[in-house]
Amino acid sequence: MLIDTSVREQKYIEDCEVCCNPIEIYAQTEDGEITVFDAKNIEQ
Repeated sequence: MLIDTSVREQKYIEDCEVCCNPIEIYAQTEDGEITVFDAKNIEQ
């Protein structure tokens, strides 16, 4: 996955490349670097 470090806060859903289950991605960036990253399975 790609994280655009020019965007300060991002939250989106992406399918896993291996198992195709949905993953919720959350990232925060500061000065072009990722400062917070979280990924969790949202399949019920």
